[in-house]
Amino acid sequence: MKLFFTTLSIMLISMSLQAQNSQSKGRPVYLDERQPIEARVKDALSRMTLEEKVKLCHAQGKFYSNGVPRLGIPGLWSSDGPHGVRFEMNWADWGHSGWEIDSCTAFPTLTCLAATWNEELAYQYGKGVGEEARYRNKNVMLGPGVNIYRTPLNGRNFEYMGEDPYLAATLVVPYIKGVQSNGVASCVKHYCVNNQETNRMGVNVEVSERALREIYLPAFRAAVQEAGVWALMGSYNKVRGQHACHNEYTLQTILKGEWGFDGVVMSDWDGTHNAKEAAYNGLDIEMGTSNRPDKGIFGRNFRFDESYLGNDFLKGLRDGTYPMELVNDKATRVLRLIFRTAMNRQGFGKMDYAAHSEIVKQIGSEGVVLLQNNKVGKTPLLPIAPSQYNKILIVGDNATRVLSHGGQSSELNPQHETSVLKAFQDRYGDKISYAQGYAVERNPNEQLRQEAVEKAKQADLIIYVGGLNKESGQDCEGSDRRSMGLSFGQNELITALLNANPRIVFVMMSGNAMELPELKRMPAILHAWYLGSDAGDIVADIITGKVCPSGKLPFSYPVRLEDNGAMSFGAESYPGVNGTQTYKEDILVGYRWHDTKGIPALFPFGYGLSYTTFKYGKPTLNGRTVTVAVTNTGKVEGKEVVQLYVGDDQASVLRPVKELKHFKKINLRPGETQTVTFTINDDDLKFYDEASKGWKLEPGSFTLYIGSSSTDIRGKLKLSI
Repeated sequence: MKLFFTTLSIMLISMSLQAQNSQSKGRPVYLDERQPIEARVKDALSRMTLEEKVKLCHAQGKFYSNGVPRLGIPGLWSSDGPHGVRFEMNWADWGHSGWEIDSCTAFPTLTCLAATWNEELAYQYGKGVGEEARYRNKNVMLGPGVNIYRTPLNGRNFEYMGEDPYLAATLVVPYIKGVQSNGVASCVKHYCVNNQETNRMGVNVEVSERALREIYLPAFRAAVQEAGVWALMGSYNKVRGQHACHNEYTLQTILKGEWGFDGVVMSDWDGTHNAKEAAYNGLDIEMGTSNRPDKGIFGRNFRFDESYLGNDFLKGLRDGTYPMELVNDKATRVLRLIFRTAMNRQGFGKMDYAAHSEIVKQIGSEGVVLLQNNKVGKTPLLPIAPSQYNKILIVGDNATRVLSHGGQSSELNPQHETSVLKAFQDRYGDKISYAQGYAVERNPNEQLRQEAVEKAKQADLIIYVGGLNKESGQDCEGSDRRSMGLSFGQNELITALLNANPRIVFVMMSGNAMELPELKRMPAILHAWYLGSDAGDIVADIITGKVCPSGKLPFSYPVRLEDNGAMSFGAESYPGVNGTQTYKEDILVGYRWHDTKGIPALFPFGYGLSYTTFKYGKPTLNGRTVTVAVTNTGKVEGKEVVQLYVGDDQASVLRPVKELKHFKKINLRPGETQTVTFTINDDDLKFYDEASKGWKLEPGSFTLYIGSSSTDIRGKLKLSI
C-alpha cells in the first residue's frame, strides 16, 4: 500500500509539471519567474520598441515611473522614507492625497540607529520598513541616507548615520538587506558629497580624491558591493563642476565601472539639468523634473515626456545623436529592477504595528545616549524611582509635539506616536503636571516661561523635553540651521528653571550636536534624537531605569561651532563662496579633526554613559588577532560598545591620530565577563594614495587603540607590518 501511494504521488507531480510546461509553452521568458532574471531582462528588451525603452527612463508621476503596459510589465512605485513609508502623495504635485489608510510605523531616525552601533537592529529596522512598503505597494524606498556628518548645521544630518565612514558602512549593509528581503528596493542616497542644504541645488563641491575615497564614498561602496543595493539616488549638488545626478566620474567611472553596480541610478527630484549628460553619464531614471529652463515652468500641467530623458532623448536616438547602447543599458537596468521588485511575487508584506513597535522600542532604547549623569546628593540623578517623587513637572514643547511630522521628505503619518508627556501620565497619573515653557515662534513667549518657572518651584523633579524640531531652519530638508544653539529662547528658559529647581533631566530631541551653555549646572542630559512611534515610552523606560542606556554618539559634539573642522576655515569651506565650496579640512572630519588638531570635543565620537560600569582587561595581540576581556562591574545588566581604532605611527602622508576600524556591542549581566576578538586586515591599515590612484599599505608600526569611545582608551597595542 505504501508503494502504491508513493507511485501515485510521483505520477501526480509529473502530471502537474507537464501541465505547467504545457501552459507555459510559447509564453514569453520574461513572464516566467522560474527563469534567471538576466534571461528575462534580455527577452523583454528584445520585444520592446524604442519608444517603450525611452519611457522606462523618466517618471510618469510624482512617485511613479513607467513599465511596459503592452507586455504586461508594471511600472515602479517609489516612496520617501528612510524612517518609514511616507504619506500618499498626489499624482503630479507635492500635496497629500488625503488617504485614510496611509499610516505607518514611525521608526527612529537614522542618527538614532547609528547611535545603537548594532548591526542586528539595523537589519530589523530595514526589514520592518520593507514589510510596510511591500504592504503599501511600494517597489522602491528612497533611503537609507549615508552622507557624512560634516558640520552640525546640516539640516538633514538626522537622516544620516554620523561622521564616521566605517560606522555608516557597517550599519547600511544590514539595513539594505533587511529592506530588500521583502522584494522592495533600497535606493541609497544622496550620492555624493551632499553635506549641506544651503544652496543644495547648485553648490559645487571641490574635494580631494583622498577625502572622497576615505570619508565620503565608503558607505556607498559597501551598499553596492556588500549589500547589493538595487537602486541609488544622485544628489543635487555638483561634484567638481558637474551635477551629481549625471556626473561622469562618480557615476560612470566609480559606481558602474570600478564598483560594478548593476542597479538603477535615479535622479533626485528636479536634480537633472542637462540632456546630453543625462544620456551619457549614467542616469537611468529621471524623476521629478518640472522646471526646465528651456521649456518653462510646467507645474500641474507638466508633461512627463518633456523630461530630459523623454522626447529629447527619443529624438536624439532616432537621428543618431545618441547610440542605441545608451538606451539599451538604461532599459536593461530598469527592467532588472522591475523584475526584482514589482514582478517579484515574494509576499504581500505586512502592517504589523505591534511587532514593528517592538523594533522601534529596541532601536530607541539602544540609541538614546546618556551624555551626563551627575550626582544630586550622594547618587546620580538617573535613574529615578518615581515613588520618591510626589510632583514631577514635564516642561517643553517637544514633550507633546508630533515629531514624525515635518522635515519634508522624511515626514510620516504614524499610526500612533506616544509623547513623553502621555507616557509619564499613563504610568504615574496625578503625579505628572505639564508646562509648555516655550512656543515655536520667533519671539519667546514670556508668559509661558514664567508659568513653567512657577510650577518648577513647586515640583520635586523636572523633566525638560526640548532641543530642535523638524521645521525649516531646524532638522529639516531644504535649509540648514542658523546656529548650533537652542532656538525659541530655550537657553533663557533652562537657566530660569535651574535657578528655580536644580533637579532637572534634560531630554534633548535633535539629530545634531547642540551648544549647551548650562552644561555644568545640568545634572542629567539625554540625547534622545527623534524616536518615532514609541518615543515617550522609550524615554520613560530609560529615565526610570527599566532600560539601561547604551547608545554611543555617532558624531562629535564640538564645544563651539568653530571647533568643528568644516566650520573652522570660514565661508570658503562652508557654505561656499561664489557657488563653490572647498572641503578644506580634507580627511580630518569629526573626531579625526579633534584628535589630530588637539581640539577637545565637548562630547567625543563613540561616547555614551551607562547605569553600570565596565572594566576592560589588558588587551593582547596574537598575530593580527586582538583579544580583550570586558567585565560588568556594576549592579545592573547593561550593554557596552567595544571600539577598536587604528593609528599609523610613521606614514609618508598626513593621517589621523586614529580611525575606527572595528566595534562590537555586547550585553553583560552584573559580574559577567566576555572576551571580545577583532582581526586586523590589510584594509584596516591602508590609505588612499593619490599618486598611484589606489589603496596603499606602508610597512611600519601601527598603534591599536581599544576603548569605550574615541577618547576613552582602555588599552593600546603595537602592530608591526
